[in-house]
Amino acid sequence: MLKNTASATLLFTASLLLAASPAAQAQSGTSKTTPAPAPAGSLERTLSEFGSWVGKQVDRAEEVTRREIPKVTAEFDRRSRRLDRAVDSLSAEGQREYATQKVRYQQWATRQDSLDAANRQPTTPAQAQARLLNENVNISRARATELPNLYQRLVETMRTEKKAWSQADWTTADDVLSRLNARYEQVRTQLPLEERLRIRTLQGEFRTLEKARDVKDSMRD
Repeated sequence: MLKNTASATLLFTASLLLAASPAAQAQSGTSKTTPAPAPAGSLERTLSEFGSWVGKQVDRAEEVTRREIPKVTAEFDRRSRRLDRAVDSLSAEGQREYATQKVRYQQWATRQDSLDAANRQPTTPAQAQARLLNENVNISRARATELPNLYQRLVETMRTEKKAWSQADWTTADDVLSRLNARYEQVRTQLPLEERLRIRTLQGEFRTLEKARDVKDSMRD
């Protein structure tokens, strides 16, 4: 009986010594500090959220102001950091998707740099007006028959470029519209009713687009 008890005690003591040995402690410490891999579902969800975020930036590419760029860049770095660390845990399809989204972002960033450089280029009022109307013209001397097409060009430029416009661009467009309106009041009686109605429609569209932009800015603020 004692022999069996002693044997059991020796076995218990040996197990304690083994558990307390440096090798066992090192192994135990290692197992405690080894981070568990991120669950596949969680990682795929992070990738999906990253793709949605990149898509949102691309969709509003022309609306991003220069002062927003550092914030957007920091957010990209934050979102991509986790995926960079765990990219090997993604499926092959997930890795391709992640690479695609990073390329989309880099293309967006390059586009923003180009827009920023273009916006810094100084232009004279005459150059700005010519860009908006797609021709050089002295509005104060424009013939009555030229006015409908000048309004049309201004509004068409506004439709296609308004997302990239800065506040200065909007101000310039408003100034050009004011000059067109002033000339129109001088020569309106020389135009048939159909052309006057066309001009009124274009004037209304300009103001509608302008108000929509103001509403969007107020909602963003």
